[in-house]
Amino acid sequence: MISKTPINPYRIRRITGSFSWLDHRLLSDGFLAAMTPEEMRLYFFLVLVGDKNGLSFYSYDKICDLIKMDVARFMLARSRLIEKSLIACENGRYQVLQLPETTSESPSVERPRSGSPTAIRRIFQQIVDEKF
Repeated sequence: MISKTPINPYRIRRITGSFSWLDHRLLSDGFLAAMTPEEMRLYFFLVLVGDKNGLSFYSYDKICDLIKMDVARFMLARSRLIEKSLIACENGRYQVLQLPETTSESPSVERPRSGSPTAIRRIFQQIVDEKF
């Protein structure tokens, strides 16, 4: 049986100040597997800086600087996240949206095939390989 005792009980995460979260369905429903590394970087950044309604107000040049992405890749990642119905963008405002109820509501997202799960380690390794 796996121990659920913290490895370092003095460094348990605490929520202070603002709060952000990632919906577990990003992984279990295949949304994460369908994202490029650039889309993941942008999405995670927008989740991190969003308020309780998912809204943020960073300029595209500031976002590009913070997530180390050139403008062309940023624009493509932003467009794809909008197409996948994961974010909305209007007049310099960004909103992380509630995930669609099913992946079929998001035409650019494919659910992973049964028997061949996508390892989260591989996905994050792609981000690291992009020299994030």
